[in-house]
Amino acid sequence: MSHIDDLAQLGTSTWLDDLSRERITSGNLSQVIEEKSVVGVTTNPAIFAAAMSKGDSYDAQIAELKAAGASVDQAVYAMSIDDVRNACDLFTGIFESSNGYDGRVSIEVDPRISADRDATLAQAKELWAKVDRPNVMIKIPATPGSLPAITDALAEGISVNVTLIFSVARYREVIAAFIEGIKQAAANGHDVSKIHSVASFFVSRVDVEIDKRLEAIGSDEALALRGKAGVANAQRAYAVYKELFDAAELPEGANTQRPLWASTGVKNPAYAATLYVSELAGPNTVNTMPEGTIDAVLEQGNLHGDTLSNSAAEADAVFSQLEALGVDLADVFQVLETEGVDKFVASWSELLESMEARLK
Repeated sequence: MSHIDDLAQLGTSTWLDDLSRERITSGNLSQVIEEKSVVGVTTNPAIFAAAMSKGDSYDAQIAELKAAGASVDQAVYAMSIDDVRNACDLFTGIFESSNGYDGRVSIEVDPRISADRDATLAQAKELWAKVDRPNVMIKIPATPGSLPAITDALAEGISVNVTLIFSVARYREVIAAFIEGIKQAAANGHDVSKIHSVASFFVSRVDVEIDKRLEAIGSDEALALRGKAGVANAQRAYAVYKELFDAAELPEGANTQRPLWASTGVKNPAYAATLYVSELAGPNTVNTMPEGTIDAVLEQGNLHGDTLSNSAAEADAVFSQLEALGVDLADVFQVLETEGVDKFVASWSELLESMEARLK
């Protein structure tokens, strides 16, 4: 039993936050599954931009796509879809043995259309059909424009990973969109037991933004709160998850939407590498980690039981202190959401520019 297995015993599934053609063809992903107890994968535009901009793993397919006259967007998605489909196949055993709970691989809609409900739904349906694997999840951002598309996609029977969630207020809207989508899916005749969803709540970026503001305040009380907001924010989200789903009247056989902790690699080297894992362990959750964080957990552990189920009061106290110090939390979360979309758009745009040059 490894520390990752111990984490699973606490109720947290470990997914790898990375994917590339090289990982698949070299056998590395299979090795990570076997040796590191990884039971899923998440991707995003930044991950694919990094994967496709280096090495020669994609050269043969780029040549084929060029010969076929593919556009830049078509080429990037063709390669992304192939990677996700092949990764899904590697996770088939886990998917089947967990009855769809794990063994999931996520692929994201184009971040440039996050304000367009109809375009987001159309691409979600297209990606779902083209990957054509039951264990794929389509990532849709939790922006105001995309929230209705989350409901629409679930109503179509599509498993959804809702991404870029920063605030508890937005998370409540995400859960509402999920519950409505599952009810519509049941009304549309879909087997809701086959539909799974996660809500990706970002952690380390919250600390980056709030720590910056605490350092600007500069008092001893402010500085003592550095590195606490990200965990407390996620713990408050878990309390909302319990509150709303304990009260929800879901269709018979429906699954709840699991909280997924994203952005769990620490950005500040002064913090323990396992901070956003050991402090966010608990029932019915996912933690998607960069491989460096997985390795740190395997090596160090630092687990100390369920740190979610009874954490709300302490988490609320942290936020009360932040508010008392004058930290504008509404502004924090608006900045993070805007930056989150902008960063993914920038990564996607850089990838398209790089791919256009290679296709030429």
